[in-house]
Amino acid sequence: MYKLYINTGKELGHINPEIQGHFSEHLGRCIYEGIFVGEDSDIPNKKGMRTDVVEALKEMKIPVLRWPGGCFADEYHWKDGIGPKENRKKMINTNWGGVTEDNSFGTHEFMELAEQLGCKTYVNGNIGSGTVREMSEWVEYMTFDGVSPMADLRRANGREKPWTVDYFAVGNETWGCGGNMVPEYYASLYKQYQTFVKNYNPDKKIKKLAVGPSDKDYNWTETLLRECFRQQGSFPQNFGYMDGLTLHYYTLPYDWDKKGSATGFNDKEWYMTLAKTFNMEEFIEKHSAIMDRYDPDCRIGLMVDEWGTWYDVEEGTNPGFLYQQNTVRDALIACINLNIFNKHCKRVKMANIAQLVNVLQAVILTEGDKMIKTPTYHVFKMYSCHQDGELLESSLNTDRIGLEEQYMVPNLSESVSRGKDGKIHITLGNLSYTDAYEIESDLLGAGIKSVRASVVGGKPGDHNTFDAPSVVTEKEFEDISFEGDKILFTIPASSVMHIEVGI
Repeated sequence: MYKLYINTGKELGHINPEIQGHFSEHLGRCIYEGIFVGEDSDIPNKKGMRTDVVEALKEMKIPVLRWPGGCFADEYHWKDGIGPKENRKKMINTNWGGVTEDNSFGTHEFMELAEQLGCKTYVNGNIGSGTVREMSEWVEYMTFDGVSPMADLRRANGREKPWTVDYFAVGNETWGCGGNMVPEYYASLYKQYQTFVKNYNPDKKIKKLAVGPSDKDYNWTETLLRECFRQQGSFPQNFGYMDGLTLHYYTLPYDWDKKGSATGFNDKEWYMTLAKTFNMEEFIEKHSAIMDRYDPDCRIGLMVDEWGTWYDVEEGTNPGFLYQQNTVRDALIACINLNIFNKHCKRVKMANIAQLVNVLQAVILTEGDKMIKTPTYHVFKMYSCHQDGELLESSLNTDRIGLEEQYMVPNLSESVSRGKDGKIHITLGNLSYTDAYEIESDLLGAGIKSVRASVVGGKPGDHNTFDAPSVVTEKEFEDISFEGDKILFTIPASSVMHIEVGI
């Protein structure tokens, strides 16, 4: 029997809702067909946004959405995406499939989507091919309420009041597709560009994000913090220059040349993929250690704004569209990452899985007027219980499992929070390909009044299709009991569980 100890009297940090954030790029069928179909479409929509997708995302409690990229952001010129759609410039999406981008989804459409979803906005600026003026004018266009050329242009395009931009990133992957820069060069550019990302509304401060590292590039983090963070300056407004530093890491079973199949995997590849997912914890801990030396008070958030699985594309689809299926394996990978983010919530303030619809580890897949929720969707919906909660101290004894020494993983993963409703929320993943585990949970310092549980799981390769959309869903779990401060249950193999405890 495995023992889970929960110290209900010790809170370790606040879990930002944005930890469960999402990413939408002009890539494949993420924006077009996946989210936006246009007002003339036969698919039910509100101002062009698919009603079924919007309702599903609201049910999942999406907290924040990043747009327009990704690599696309650094070839995106925002003025091409405003005004009458018939007059908008067409361009070639050189990063993703070489298809024509007609710019029918632009700033107004993104903000409309965010308003329908009721989520925060994360806009990614263009530093790779854009100018300081272009970025500055975009911020003015979106957020200034007075009389100015850009505010007047916004009004002429049909929006009287400004929007709220919650997060604004100066560039994307500037070490790669965003300009192939060295960190010293980007640090100088960042300080220059961010100066002109103005806070026009002091009550709605834009949080400025600097491009951080790809996985284990610790020198990048060290350089950015050394050059762009001040403990204290002569002018208070210059404190820090940044509110967040991004981090990107994707889980690949093999490597970039041969990534592996999304559905056709065996037990060896199951454990390989899960093991590589745990690299996320090492990267977060080591980057956080660097950040702690400059910023011991955690004023700067670590924003994991691209993460998730990356497999070979589905056969017969455009290789540049990155369309892949989503199985119980992906549900466990979401569980592992979200538990890691929760447990590092003092430093990790936001994370954005890639991507929202029809791309990589999507929560939703669409085909014409059909829509399905993936196993990853159901895990995110399950984990919404943690949003705005307080992380509780917890510990769980585990065993190492797997088929090869270099790909061994702990058999269980967990995180625990106290919700705003006062209830205790336990999320737990069983990483075993074959075995169920009996668990006893002790809630130290609390008497249990009620317990409810649900589970997402099945056979490791199970997934939802348009012909069978409910193979993997969140189901009520009844084989659970409690007495005093203890809970007893057996977690099925390859599954993710949520236990809600009333105390």
